[in-house]
Amino acid sequence: MFEKWFAISVTDLIAIACSATLVYAAVLLYTRVVGLRSLSKMTAADFAMTIACGSILGATISAPTPTVFAGSFALLCLFLGQWLIAISRQRFDWFNRTVDNQPILLMAGPTILDENLRRANVTRNDLYGKLREANAFKFDEIKAVIFESTGDISVIHGSKDKNLDPEIFANVIGAESLYQTSQGQASLQEANGFGFPNS
Repeated sequence: MFEKWFAISVTDLIAIACSATLVYAAVLLYTRVVGLRSLSKMTAADFAMTIACGSILGATISAPTPTVFAGSFALLCLFLGQWLIAISRQRFDWFNRTVDNQPILLMAGPTILDENLRRANVTRNDLYGKLREANAFKFDEIKAVIFESTGDISVIHGSKDKNLDPEIFANVIGAESLYQTSQGQASLQEANGFGFPNS
């Protein structure tokens, strides 16, 4: 019984090695043609693409009867789909808004935005962990914390005399909190002429 777990013929080993080499070469070729963006994690679509490629690679290489053509064709379909999505995102704003998740502001300076934490399903402990990863030692050092569309959390910190450029946060939900004054919330037209979406 246990022998079946470890038994494999030399022919199968050769087939797996050949499949791995050919499918890996196919991924390199597709990436070269379509571009490195295909395997990035800049959007949810990119992240799904990366997971799907890994799944197909594993299935093609380790299948009892590896079919290199089927795996390569499946990868080709994924890369073409990713390329079409990237082109559509560049040309159509409505498509971009439909496909991409919108980043959410989790901290405006040293202030934690609990409502946005709940909206992003992020706990304070999750947030504290990301602050430690980013080497943020004090809340006063933090300029902004953003839950990105890929699920990553960006921590922006620096000295108080450094101002934030509003254009960088133009698509971030809740970014208007970064420009509140003691008298109330300042409009971005007054700040620098850029508009933010309402949270």
